[in-house]
Amino acid sequence: MNGADALVKCLEEEGVKYVFGYPGVAICPFYDAILNTDIKTILIRTEQNAAHSASGMARLTGRPGVCAVTSGPGATNLITGIATAFADSIPLVCITGQVNSELIGSDVFQEADITGAVESFVKYSYLVKDAADIPRIVKEAFYIANSGRKGPVLIDFPIDVQQQKIRNFSYPEEVKLRTYKPTVKGNTLQIKKIVKELEKAKRPLICAGGGVRLADAKEELRSLVEELQIPVVSTMMGIGVMATEHPLYFGMVGNNGFPWANRAMKEADLIMMVGARVADRAVNQPERVMKDTVLIHIDVDPAEIGKNAGATIPIVGDARHILKELSEYEIDGEYGDWLRSLESYKQEMPVVRKPDPKYVDPAEFIRRLSLKLQDNAIYVADVGQNQIWSCKYHVVRNGRFLTTGGMGTMGYSIPAAVGAKLARPDRQVVAVCGDGSFQMSMMELATMRQYDIPVKIIVLKNNYLGMVRQYQHFTYDDRYSVVDLSGSPELEHIAAAYDMKFMRIRDMKDLDKHLDELLAKDEAYLCECIVDPMDLV
Repeated sequence: MNGADALVKCLEEEGVKYVFGYPGVAICPFYDAILNTDIKTILIRTEQNAAHSASGMARLTGRPGVCAVTSGPGATNLITGIATAFADSIPLVCITGQVNSELIGSDVFQEADITGAVESFVKYSYLVKDAADIPRIVKEAFYIANSGRKGPVLIDFPIDVQQQKIRNFSYPEEVKLRTYKPTVKGNTLQIKKIVKELEKAKRPLICAGGGVRLADAKEELRSLVEELQIPVVSTMMGIGVMATEHPLYFGMVGNNGFPWANRAMKEADLIMMVGARVADRAVNQPERVMKDTVLIHIDVDPAEIGKNAGATIPIVGDARHILKELSEYEIDGEYGDWLRSLESYKQEMPVVRKPDPKYVDPAEFIRRLSLKLQDNAIYVADVGQNQIWSCKYHVVRNGRFLTTGGMGTMGYSIPAAVGAKLARPDRQVVAVCGDGSFQMSMMELATMRQYDIPVKIIVLKNNYLGMVRQYQHFTYDDRYSVVDLSGSPELEHIAAAYDMKFMRIRDMKDLDKHLDELLAKDEAYLCECIVDPMDLV
């Protein structure tokens, strides 16, 4: 057995089913060794998307996604995908080929200091120097990626170490890391303080973030809020933790959130942030919002607590464990008047849209698409205006809503949807993007075709980089700079080139008929929706 064989054997031990990547000479021993296993390899058409596809798979399986690329440009192309996963706390194990160990630092062909380059975007990185260390390194990498605040781990693998012989292979049964011991169980004294504050509160509010889903704490959260009748809002990454139409859910907060949800944040006398950063997109001017509010901040990462707003009751730990323990207390609180106030705000502050009937109304299109999707469908939103429309109008029932919130990486939806569909082939998967973000990852239509991955892709086409155009509309009085997408390809021809079915929807006439056709079969479909270029989120 050589180093490459050992690495592949370790992946088998971890139960890895898929590796997304792009080969090159420096990673060829690994890709040769993987042929001797049942692990499926997926050739992604550009390395950034290997990380996005691994992310989509990780978010559906709860296990680290795996990607593997070559050295130099292969590794540097991967960085944006790694940074995206890091910002969203998605567990990945990223493997990069590297030049011969003895040549590192001499600027040889396709050498890049990838461990140095990703230092601020990974939980940890390894440069493998001895093939005998591979079992320990891989065991640690999977543990680090999927524990505490989850995130990507990099393993940089010189080609000579891949070829180095190993006499005895033994995969560790446990991880022993003296300096890495993430807190799981919440402090009982702090939990008792939460109970007392909830009993005193008149206007409590729970703000759920992506950490609730990452901790697999969705059921614990729902059980607690239904028992106590506490209203819930969410950050963008927390969408789907509560069903959209649940009577205790009041929508997304933040710069692009619902006005009644933001008003709830301002008027609450107690806010419990669960698995959410108190970041600018979720809480605008947090020091003012939290001024006269009891802030309970539950997060597995102690570095997040107090970073943007001082917590009255900080509590470090896994959201699932903490919410479960909290639900064991009898909490005497009465919040009926508060709930009725929030319902009235919702009625008094409706979102008023005046769509041009000559085009597809993206808000109503997304709402009606949602209602026709299967109950457990997976909806992947890209970045831009399409993301905000999706966040506001997609109706989540028992499915999943995936997007990238922390980094805001355009081109995420299609490769992430590929990973999600491979993880859950029995469920409908829809990727929604704009014509700008589509062109950042449309090469992955070849991946879908090669491996017969039936994702539905919907392109909201307005011939602009819509979110930037909207910003320039308000900030620069319609002086538009570098946002015109003239020259974009005819999507009908793109679909034909990749042997995909195609549909163009120009307006809202016969929309139900179009959607029924789009969703009738589990097959790849490219749907173009013509949207008013001047529409706003």
